[in-house]
Amino acid sequence: MKSLKKMNMTPIEDLITEDFGPIGSPQRDQFEIECDAFIIGEQLKEERLRAGLTQEQLADRIGTKKSFISRVEKGRADIQLSTLVKLFRGLGKQISVRVL
Repeated sequence: MKSLKKMNMTPIEDLITEDFGPIGSPQRDQFEIECDAFIIGEQLKEERLRAGLTQEQLADRIGTKKSFISRVEKGRADIQLSTLVKLFRGLGKQISVRVL
């Protein structure tokens, strides 16, 4: 397989570093946090849709508001681990956390 440089392409890591700074910089750390929040939101939305639930139905199940579910799914809510567990339990799912 050809290398990215031979194909005149830039590795994604280089592009991210160019836009958000090196790993460990404040701007890069914020970018990583926002990416993680987006991924969690997408996973929640995917599982909710798979369960055939609306945001409002999920909110009712766990005792919160539809607007909160919406913010989490859009990656715009800073939530505690206990809330994350509660959200996925409302869908009949479990979560696990890994330290890398």
